[in-house]
Amino acid sequence: MSTVESPTVDNGVDVAALLGARDALAAAPDAAQFRWRARCEWVKGTHSRTTVHDFSGLGAEHTHRTPFTFEGDHPEVFASADHGATPTEVLLAALAGCLTAGIAAVATHRNVQLRSVSAVVEADHDIRGILGADPDVRNGFSAVRVRYEIDADAPRADVEAIVAQSQKRSAVYDILTNPTAVTVEVG
Repeated sequence: MSTVESPTVDNGVDVAALLGARDALAAAPDAAQFRWRARCEWVKGTHSRTTVHDFSGLGAEHTHRTPFTFEGDHPEVFASADHGATPTEVLLAALAGCLTAGIAAVATHRNVQLRSVSAVVEADHDIRGILGADPDVRNGFSAVRVRYEIDADAPRADVEAIVAQSQKRSAVYDILTNPTAVTVEVG
């Protein structure tokens, strides 16, 4: 009698490490408290530069291998210089990135090989709110849509379940869909 080995799934996610971290942090909830930081400097006009480098968690301070810099601005149709993505576009990129990372992790955990994953994220935004042109129009998005195209070694129902689990565990999805306390102050 011969043994048939199941194929090895390699989506580039170390699921064993993630599961180990989950178990360790369940036993040490204080270590699970992270503080993410972004430092922003105004450049000129509506142009700003935000750098992400350090954060805290696991009871210590940490730094990324290298600082990450994001240029923020508004397009020329807003009488700006278009030196970077708008903050709202960065938010859409964050949602796409968070959900997609989750898809890779969940697929790997469920032994599903991904061949390709792509998403289009769109948001509807009536800018009369941020311009103060209509006090009844909110400043933020009225709707956000994410559409995935996924090629994987799994039936559609399994792929849909992977996306649903990613959505369930996504920090950015949660931040967008649930109230979050935000404090703004001047030092």
